[in-house]
Amino acid sequence: MDQIKNRNMKTFVAGLCLFFTSVAIAQPTVTEKFQKITTVQQAQQYIDANAALKPTLLNLSYGKDSTLIDKRLLRQKKGDVFSVGYVTYKVLEAAETVNYRSSYIFLDGSSLTPLEIDSLKKLIVQKASAGTPFDQLSDQYTMDGNTTHGDTGWFFGPEMMPKEFQDAVQNRKKGDIFFVDVSDKQWHYIVKKTYDDQIKKEIVVLRSNGR
Repeated sequence: MDQIKNRNMKTFVAGLCLFFTSVAIAQPTVTEKFQKITTVQQAQQYIDANAALKPTLLNLSYGKDSTLIDKRLLRQKKGDVFSVGYVTYKVLEAAETVNYRSSYIFLDGSSLTPLEIDSLKKLIVQKASAGTPFDQLSDQYTMDGNTTHGDTGWFFGPEMMPKEFQDAVQNRKKGDIFFVDVSDKQWHYIVKKTYDDQIKKEIVVLRSNGR
């Protein structure tokens, strides 16, 4: 009789363990839940339903929030989900702009020959390298009649400066002097990047304990 009871007890315990294991397996992980959350409203519903995991929404700004985890989060894209230790994050919203600023000298290819343009490029770079201020060189040589001493101001987008111009400035560092040619329009620029890029990024992140 005792053997039968023991056998029944073992069967019961085994069945109970299997039940709880099945329940545990059936429960979606925090990461799986996060992958289905796409809006702040859905995130708030998750927060309300999972208080034990201490979930919260974070609003972070580039240059303002500077802890190591903040910096990592600000490098992510909208929709990214990842875990650090036993904490999981999802970037719900991300808005980013990068503005650029430089000084330039414009040479008009419809008025000058290619040889004249090449000669002027070399002369202007020599003078700049010798210490002549770039704004003075722009006043002396630019052919577009700008009144800003060649300063572009902060810009972003082809409606402000040609795409070729922005692409070139984007790939340079402050202090570099380089050439930009917009061949189909016969526009030629000698450019000096005068400021580091101005980055603006704001993100909304869902954070929760668990993985």
